[in-house]
Amino acid sequence: MKISFMGAARGVSGSMHIVEANGSRILLDCGLFQGRRQESFDRNRNLPFEAEQVTCCVLSHAHIDHSGNLPNLVRSGFQGDVHATDATCDLCNAMLRDSARIQESDVAHINRRRRERGEPLVEPIYTLADAEASLQRFVSSDYDHWKEIAPGVRLMFRDAGHILGSAVVVLEISEAGKTMRLLYTGDLGRSNMPILRDPTIVPDVDYLIIESTYGDRMHDTPEHAESRLRDIINQTFGRNGKVIIPAFAVGRTQEIVYALQRLSAARQIPRLPIYVDSPLAVDVTEIFRRHPECYNDDVKAYMAKHDDPDPFGFAGLRYVRSVGDSKELNYVRQPIVIISAAGMMEAGRVLHHLRNNIESRRNTVLVVSFQAEHTLGRKLVDGEKRVKILGKTYKVRARVQVIDGYSAHADRAGLLSYVNQMDRSRLKGVFVVHGEERQATSLADGIRGLGIAPVHVPQLYETVEVSQAEMVQQR
Repeated sequence: MKISFMGAARGVSGSMHIVEANGSRILLDCGLFQGRRQESFDRNRNLPFEAEQVTCCVLSHAHIDHSGNLPNLVRSGFQGDVHATDATCDLCNAMLRDSARIQESDVAHINRRRRERGEPLVEPIYTLADAEASLQRFVSSDYDHWKEIAPGVRLMFRDAGHILGSAVVVLEISEAGKTMRLLYTGDLGRSNMPILRDPTIVPDVDYLIIESTYGDRMHDTPEHAESRLRDIINQTFGRNGKVIIPAFAVGRTQEIVYALQRLSAARQIPRLPIYVDSPLAVDVTEIFRRHPECYNDDVKAYMAKHDDPDPFGFAGLRYVRSVGDSKELNYVRQPIVIISAAGMMEAGRVLHHLRNNIESRRNTVLVVSFQAEHTLGRKLVDGEKRVKILGKTYKVRARVQVIDGYSAHADRAGLLSYVNQMDRSRLKGVFVVHGEERQATSLADGIRGLGIAPVHVPQLYETVEVSQAEMVQQR
């Protein structure tokens, strides 16, 4: 068996790994890389492997850095199935279409300027037609059931507790008369979070590919995060300002809405208008409502206790779909909360809200998601005083606050605890991915400190050959 690390190796976006066994090539995730604009276009458009040679794709969850390049995979010649949980299929149906529309819109904007300057026109990474073609490849699977996806290869999804429908991927591979199990965590969730079930421990595996987004740090508790959210809203309300919350449409938006609902019901924040301004988030929230089987017992108890059983709707909360209604928020002078995508502030309606509010000291930009290197969100978190938004430079006068207690990723302690519950007598090797170099190497050292070896942090495009007995070759 060979494993090739084609994305999110010593980085946190563009997840893609290829497992080769029995003549099949199984792609684990196919995410969009997010970073500097030209580098992102080049890496996303030009896949580092031959798409037509991929047998099938196994999708851990719907986040765009894991699913977002599937349309380009199909456009490039992929003919196989995309295996995912039922909720992930529903989410991708909304998210891949939205991603394509954003790319087409961005390219149209860029081409207007290029046409005026007499420069060559550019193309999107993929189109809406490409996204729709990729959705025809999806095949849904239940949690906790084996399915044969290639000769001698069986797949089982277990709950990852990260976002709705997220899964850790178990591959059982029979090759040369021997059987191995590989576990790929995708993005591993946290225990005791407000909406979703805890991650499922899978102890009996031979090799592990584990994420390391927060491999060198600890999160705030959800309780502390909620108290910080309460305080920031009350303080901004006292300044007669707006709270702008850039949030991923999947998972983070619903989690913040659920927190605001609880704070409002407990009268810990004023009854101020709260807007979710993202057509995708509106669609995704409807998908959340359709999958209560993914909720944990606390949410079910909350729904049973309150007259309104909807955990994502309450008085004062408004979902904004139309462009016109979104623009009207620019003229609101009273304190409001605006939750808008995208979470790393690289695209979407949140850019317009930032542009209109970032230069006022009354306002707050509240960061509740991980910010990758070179993104606008990272620049704000790092304290830059001038930032470029939609081609124009703005002074950062609004207060930038960060809450990381809402992270849907396991922190260092959670990741080490997950690995520590595996069968040491069986586990033969660990590969640490999906983390910037400092986080990945720190987690690798922590895993070694548990007495587990070998542990390897692969380079981008590296291929490793493993056997039922050991990791035998790297190149």
